[in-house]
Amino acid sequence: MKSGSTSHSGIYVEILILQTLERVWQLTQQPELHERWDLRFSQIRYLPRASLADPQRFIYETRLGFGLTIKGTGESVGQCSKNGDTTSSLKFVSEDPKSLIRQGSGYWRYVPTNNGLRFFTWYDYQVRFGALGRLIDRFIFRPLIGWATAWSFDCLRLWAEKDQSPETSLNLCVIHGVVRIALSFVWIWHGLVPKLLYQNLDERAMLSQAGVSLQWLPGIGSLEILFGVIVLLAWNRREVLVANGILMIAATIAVAINSPIYLKAAFNPVTLNLAVAALCVVGWLASRSLPSAGRCLRKEPKGQV
Repeated sequence: MKSGSTSHSGIYVEILILQTLERVWQLTQQPELHERWDLRFSQIRYLPRASLADPQRFIYETRLGFGLTIKGTGESVGQCSKNGDTTSSLKFVSEDPKSLIRQGSGYWRYVPTNNGLRFFTWYDYQVRFGALGRLIDRFIFRPLIGWATAWSFDCLRLWAEKDQSPETSLNLCVIHGVVRIALSFVWIWHGLVPKLLYQNLDERAMLSQAGVSLQWLPGIGSLEILFGVIVLLAWNRREVLVANGILMIAATIAVAINSPIYLKAAFNPVTLNLAVAALCVVGWLASRSLPSAGRCLRKEPKGQV
C-alpha cells in the first residue's frame, strides 16, 4: 500500500506497543495528543468537514527555532478491516518556500497481535530546490526525519504502555544529554590539558607518589580522552555510567592513599570526583526509560502488504 513514491524507497518505521488499538488510535489520531509526542510537528489542527465520510483535512506547523516555522496542509482517511487491522492513509503538501518537502503521501497501520499492537508507518515525499534539495535530502534531511519518526514512535510507546508523558520523556533526554556531555568534557579536558599539553606539576607529583613512571603520563592522558569519546559514542549504554562512577570512586581512594596532601587543596580530587560520580547517578536514573529510535524496526518486512 504505497503511493506518491519518489526515487527513494521511502521511510519505514515499526514498533510493537503493548497496548490496545483503541488507546494507540486515540494518541495518534487526536491532534492535541499527536503533536505532543511527534518531533516532526509543533502544531496540528483539524479543519471542519461536512461529514464523517469526507477525508479529514488538517494544517500542521513545525518550529525550526529563532522564530522560523514551516507550515503545510494534509488530509487523512481511516479504514478498518474485518480482522481488526486499521489503516490511516494521508497526503500532505507544503507551499511554504522554506520547506524542503513539497508534497508526499503515506500511511499509518495498526495491526493487533497476540503480543500487543504492531504500529508502523511508511511515507515518501518530493523535495524542492532541485539537485541541491535532493542532495540535502539524501544525506541530511531523510536520515534525520527517519530518526525523528523512530524516536517519536518509542516516545509514543512509553506514553501508551507506562503512562510516561512525552514532556517527561523529553526532559529525561535533556538531563541524560547534559550528563553525557559534561562527563565527556571532564574526561577529555583532564586527559588533554594537564597531561598532554602542559604536563602539570601536580599530575607529575601524584604519579611519582603512586610509584608510576612519568613516561606513562601521556598514555594516561590519551586513555582519558578515549574514555571521554566512548562516553559520547556509547550514548545509550548505561554500563558506561557505572564504569565512570566506579573509576571516580577508585581515583578518589587512590589519591587519599598515595597523595593525601591534595585532599585539602583549594581545588581537590574529592569535590571533582564525587561530583562526577553524582552526575553518573543522575544519568543512570534518567536513562531508565528514555525513548530510543533503536527500538524501532527501520526496514519493511518482506511480503508485507
